[in-house]
Amino acid sequence: MADIANLIEELSKLTVIEAADLVKQLETKWGVSAAAPVAAAAAGVPAAGAAPDAAKDTFDVILVSVPADKKIAAIKAVREVKPGLGLAEAKALVEGAPKPVLEGANKADTDAAKKRLEEAGAKVEIK
Repeated sequence: MADIANLIEELSKLTVIEAADLVKQLETKWGVSAAAPVAAAAAGVPAAGAAPDAAKDTFDVILVSVPADKKIAAIKAVREVKPGLGLAEAKALVEGAPKPVLEGANKADTDAAKKRLEEAGAKVEIK
């Protein structure tokens, strides 16, 4: 059996996007969904005066455009945001903008992806 303390320490080193990817892979491997309990808990009525996006629990990150001089940095950022992509797929996504980078992501993953892509010089929209 794995040493639980070491496992916790290693998991603590993951970025939000890496942790989300881990959850997706575990859901696939074990045939379960971690989203169902979260969705049921989040199904409550939003607070009065809350922003419309506060009621929305999933978002899409759309890569709108990338300046030619920032293309390499954007490709690297896309691969960080979406670790399963190979170099060719990331390049095609950047060159084919506007295209979705993440779909159905939670707010934390969306914000992290938007920040990373904008740091690389890309123009990004959240829908």
